[in-house]
Amino acid sequence: MKDAFGLPQSLLVLGGTSEIALATARRLIARRTRTVWLAGRPSPALESAAARLRLLGADVHTVPFDALDPEAHETVLGKVFAEGDVDMVLLAFGVLGDQAHDEREPAAAVRVARTNYTGAVSAGLIAARALQTQGHGSLVVLSSVAGERARRSNFIYGSSKAGLDAFAQGLGDALHGTGVHVMVVRPGFVRTKMTAGLPQPPLATTPEAVATAVELGLRRRSETVWVPGLLRVAMSALRHTPRGLFRRLPI
Repeated sequence: MKDAFGLPQSLLVLGGTSEIALATARRLIARRTRTVWLAGRPSPALESAAARLRLLGADVHTVPFDALDPEAHETVLGKVFAEGDVDMVLLAFGVLGDQAHDEREPAAAVRVARTNYTGAVSAGLIAARALQTQGHGSLVVLSSVAGERARRSNFIYGSSKAGLDAFAQGLGDALHGTGVHVMVVRPGFVRTKMTAGLPQPPLATTPEAVATAVELGLRRRSETVWVPGLLRVAMSALRHTPRGLFRRLPI
């Protein structure tokens, strides 16, 4: 069960090698979390991540999970929830894609959409139903400010995150009053291996900063968290920028 401050004792991470997810897991283990399931494609990286978390004192299990195999999600997640209550599910998987390449290769663009949106819809609904059945828990969804308004430079990724964000908000409304809390996290550019080599825009952040914001959001039972917080104002301005002017912006 969660403590009086909303922090989980047990955590299921969907996207078990995500740097943001692992930073969040480390922070929560330092507070109260004692049991962690890392769900992801079987790999040395997944096992290494689990081993590092065990050194922090948590009981850590790895679970085979593939966002692109929604037919298996019910079975995979069902096995985790069968082990006992899960206080928090962190939906953290996703791919950035390569905009220029994916525009030329529609199949690659579809893979981005299937991973970031379709896979998340499947896993999110299954996790939400399990949390509702047990009567409590938080579903934390890693969205992105890229979903606020699609830009020419990454509209394939941005559109997939826009869909995910809208889905998560609607799911939160559907679960209101059930004891299940849905929190949407909207980071800006996060310095990770996935973004290595890309130009860093203003207000770039780190996995650790996102983890801190997640913890604060859980304590406050926030529904939406921006990282950093100034992005809320910046994206509001961009969202209302006339389209002709928006096209000329160097973004």
